[in-house]
Amino acid sequence: MGKSKVLVVGGTGYLGKRIVRASLANGHPTYVLHRREIGVDIEKVQMLLSFKDQGARLLEGSFSDHRSLVDAVSQVDVVVCTISGVHIRSHQILLQLKLVEAIKQAGNIKRFLPSEFGTDPARMGHALEPGRVTFDDKMVVRKAIEEANIPFTYVSANCFAGYFVGGLCQPGHIVPSRESVCLHGDGNVKGIYVDEDDIATYTIKMVDDPRTLNKTVYIRPPENILAEGGGGGVGGSHRETACQDECLGGRIPV
Repeated sequence: MGKSKVLVVGGTGYLGKRIVRASLANGHPTYVLHRREIGVDIEKVQMLLSFKDQGARLLEGSFSDHRSLVDAVSQVDVVVCTISGVHIRSHQILLQLKLVEAIKQAGNIKRFLPSEFGTDPARMGHALEPGRVTFDDKMVVRKAIEEANIPFTYVSANCFAGYFVGGLCQPGHIVPSRESVCLHGDGNVKGIYVDEDDIATYTIKMVDDPRTLNKTVYIRPPENILAEGGGGGVGGSHRETACQDECLGGRIPV
């Protein structure tokens, strides 16, 4: 039995481009959905042409055109969606409800991997605003998937290393401060930080694995579980401040 045909939605985005490359590298027939209006973004056009040169097939479609979504998903076995769900940037998680409707109508999809990849939203009922909206919206999409009886895999990779490690886990910063950092709790709170290329590779490995069907899969290599505290700053010493009640609006249960 050959490898599943994989459609990547959001294939020119931060994680999506990595998913496309991983799918091609693992020998999957790979399809990339793109919008007609992307033609005015030269960098994304160049990326799409690069994918095509590597063997990917480009499919035109739009969330505003239901028929185009049905036509696209009808050609593949697996759909992986990577549209943005970061509240500080573009937040488009609920657009996936349109994709769910298209998958339901097409009736041929063996597996849908929605745009998750971060912390498991089912475990984030205590999350604070403004970030809470991401988890709440992901749960809305999960509910729609399961009510439609669509086979799924939810991927939880916790923290993207590129977003968190370089900025020493300071919200909104991807480069470290030269002056001070805010440590959550007492500085010994542990987090899981995974390289984005590794997330893509693990994700593609899941699409044909029967063990991951209708499951939430946690990517948490032991050596990637790190505490925030300890170490010098960039270019010299820095000040560490413990951020608890006064910074977070209340203690976050772990």
